[in-house]
Amino acid sequence: MATVVVQSAALRGVEGVLVRVEVDVSEGFPRFVVVGLPDAQVREFRARVRSALENAGYEFPAARVTVNLAPADLRKSAGALDLAVALGILAAAGAFDPAQLDGVAALGELALSGGVRDARAALPLVECLAAAGARVVLLGPGAAREAGFVGDRIAVVPVASLAEAVAHLRGELAVEPVVRDAGAVLAGLRASAPGGDLLLEDVRGQEDAKLAMVLAAAGGHSVLLVGPPGSGKTMLAARLPGLFPPLTAAEALEVTRVHSLVSGPDARPEGLVTRRPFRAPHHTISYAGLIGGGSPPRPGEASLAHGGVLFLDELPEFSPPALEALLQWEAGRVHLAHATGSVVYPAAFQLVAAMNSCPCGRSGEASGCPCRCDAPAVARYRARVSGVLLSKFDLRVRVRDVPYDALVSTHPAPAWTTGEARAAVARARAAQARRGCANAALAGRTLEVYAPVDREASFLFQREAQGRGLDLGSRDVVRVRRVARTLADLAGRDVLGVQDVARAFDFCAAAV
Repeated sequence: MATVVVQSAALRGVEGVLVRVEVDVSEGFPRFVVVGLPDAQVREFRARVRSALENAGYEFPAARVTVNLAPADLRKSAGALDLAVALGILAAAGAFDPAQLDGVAALGELALSGGVRDARAALPLVECLAAAGARVVLLGPGAAREAGFVGDRIAVVPVASLAEAVAHLRGELAVEPVVRDAGAVLAGLRASAPGGDLLLEDVRGQEDAKLAMVLAAAGGHSVLLVGPPGSGKTMLAARLPGLFPPLTAAEALEVTRVHSLVSGPDARPEGLVTRRPFRAPHHTISYAGLIGGGSPPRPGEASLAHGGVLFLDELPEFSPPALEALLQWEAGRVHLAHATGSVVYPAAFQLVAAMNSCPCGRSGEASGCPCRCDAPAVARYRARVSGVLLSKFDLRVRVRDVPYDALVSTHPAPAWTTGEARAAVARARAAQARRGCANAALAGRTLEVYAPVDREASFLFQREAQGRGLDLGSRDVVRVRRVARTLADLAGRDVLGVQDVARAFDFCAAAV
């Protein structure tokens, strides 16, 4: 009988935290005690561990078994600690030499049969263990496929059962560690299945709205699409991720870390998120579902859209608390406070929203069914979106019904094809990378330095601003200048011209 320490890990936000699983087996009345701020689910693992040991052919010690999960101030959730506890009990009871656990970590939930289930969030947890100096980590095969992207820093050993883990530690079973390269996986997928994104060419008409999507992808601008039902707002939004540059290896790993918190590795056949996310939650979603929360905290749709697009259809129908919470999205992360501290989740996404112009959606439409809404109903509907939130949208685009002739005609050719748009977006983003700042983030001095305006365009700025009752230093005019900078980037111009400013006013100052 002895005290044994096994390394494992738990989550704090999107980061892993080292957990020392201390197991003491001593003489006394048989009892299984777990201390160290476990949550209710962790306390339940006593039954799982006992059954797994017995069904794997080992005897549960007829002694006092005490498990301490350190640090004590970190609340631990179920799913990753079972295997470490079981190995600690076996080593402390003499089933194998405790020295075999030096530098070894374990992650995984145990089935009653003794099998090892895949731990969620394997990637951030294993990264934490590697940073803490662990040499080997034992975990389920699916989780090992995901964690293998850290395999150059730690030996990621897949084990399907508790018996396999013990046999590997005893030296009776050699298991090849998993080592994977994210860049090679992405390159292989693109070579074997090029394309796969939704195409702009599939959207008939709506050339202004398609240009808005290109502008959004090129400059990082948020977009509000306003138009009747069935006019193509959702189709346009769904095509935005395909205009972005493909995920780099570093970006794919970052996005995978977030998605691994809410879904197991089975949701990612390659062990990696390989395409930019497109999240479109229903307007009935709760505050916690959109922003994140719960006990233990979990990321919401805003974080699951990290690196991609968050699309909010029927924007006025979302609850006011959820909409107001989106005001913090510009920082690229979400802070969640809870009883035992706070966590931070990444949330750098492209925001696209859609709404009708009135409750029935027909206001301002020249054809089709007439609008049935009275003025107070229209005012109440539009008032559901606060002016502060509305000001977050750089681009505001009216989407009209497409005539039947345009839907069935193959001519004229669209102004933007997906290939042309991707190339233009890549050029514009390269120009912004040289400046060190995305156009959507330009403000103050950076706006003056990176968005110079020629003489004629400057006069147009002043005339348009005065005609619309805007102050030249207002947020609305700043948005116009940002979008004009992106239009100039798409055309390869260093200085903003009249055509850039005039077009930007069309996109930015449109009434909702």
